[in-house]
Amino acid sequence: MQKKYLLAGSAAVVVLAVAAFFACKVNAQKNVGIAARVNGEVISVDEIRKGYADNPQIAAQVPFNEFYEKAVDVFVNGKLLYQAATKANIQETPEYKDQLKTAMEDLARKVYLEKTVEEKVNDAAVQKFYNDEYVAKFESKKEMGAKHILLDDEKTAKEVIEKLNKGGNFDKLAKEYTKDNTVDLGYFTEDLMVPEFTAAALALKVGEYTKTPVKTQFGYHIILLQDVRDSKPLPLKELEPQIKNILSQQIIAETFDTLHNEGSIEKFDLNGKKMPEPKEEK
Repeated sequence: MQKKYLLAGSAAVVVLAVAAFFACKVNAQKNVGIAARVNGEVISVDEIRKGYADNPQIAAQVPFNEFYEKAVDVFVNGKLLYQAATKANIQETPEYKDQLKTAMEDLARKVYLEKTVEEKVNDAAVQKFYNDEYVAKFESKKEMGAKHILLDDEKTAKEVIEKLNKGGNFDKLAKEYTKDNTVDLGYFTEDLMVPEFTAAALALKVGEYTKTPVKTQFGYHIILLQDVRDSKPLPLKELEPQIKNILSQQIIAETFDTLHNEGSIEKFDLNGKKMPEPKEEK
């Protein structure tokens, strides 16, 4: 009989354990998406995720999981302080109302400008600027594609040239001797290099290398000219961020001009005297 009761007791313990497990699981599921409850008020995970996304400098250095653990405490403290301020009726004080007015005006200005820019700086505007202001006005320049081996002294540079003269491979010699990690310079126009380098490169035919070291402020170069071509406009994809920035600044300036022209504005000096209108530049 005692054994029977022991078995029954064990079964009860198992049932209670299973029930507790499922209760914890249900509670955990219930709290998914909630970062904290502060005096009954919920702080959601999305709020913290938004704070993380709004700070790209932090996001670039710290993963969200690591940020989250510390951010929960910051959000909790903020919620506690807000609740205390509300309880103390801070919203009815002159200081609060003044700062609220300023904050609301700042937010309204910011959102209005952002919305105006977003509406006008669209794909069609970017494409039009690219075609009219960049492609149509693009002036092609001569571009050279070259490699170089850079050395500290003329003696070593002459030794490397001698090896090239005997059939040495330019890339292998560059790997062995150059002090510049960038051997292949890609394409460049005349104005992008120091004058001595440009003059030496222009004197070469495609496939030729300089037979004497070229001295510049950086050291002694051995230059291999790989190609010469006329420059072409950069693709829209590469210029899109710059174009959007230019258009945004234009739209903001135009917005202020429109508001000034359509508005009624009177300005006064410190003595209350009306300030004269600025003279238009001819």
